[in-house]
Amino acid sequence: MIVIARYSFAHEAQIAKASLEAAGIHTHLADEHTVNLQWLYSNAMGGVRLMVAKQDAEQACDILSSDFSQAVEDSHIFSGEADACPCCGSHDLLPYTKGKRPAFVVFLFLGFPLFFYRHGYQCEACGEFTDKL
Repeated sequence: MIVIARYSFAHEAQIAKASLEAAGIHTHLADEHTVNLQWLYSNAMGGVRLMVAKQDAEQACDILSSDFSQAVEDSHIFSGEADACPCCGSHDLLPYTKGKRPAFVVFLFLGFPLFFYRHGYQCEACGEFTDKL
């Protein structure tokens, strides 16, 4: 096995490992537990090393260097393009949390949180909030 990438934090290495294993490439993380235990040693040790078999190295480097940000932006989950506002029918919806400010104010006054906020979407055209699409 050869080292194809080094990461300062174990969670970054875990994300890269998951990407490679989803593509069917067997991986191994070296020094992951040492960095988790004493993260200040990460730079001295060279970080968490992501290792793959020599014959998979080129494919693994291609996968790690790929930029998937456009695919995420185009996905249905984040775009809201397939869903419409139930009030006006507009497709211009943005993720929104209703009741976040009052919950914070209650936390400041009482000293403990009362979570009465709701996650959903707010229409940019009419301002209508909905949590069901």
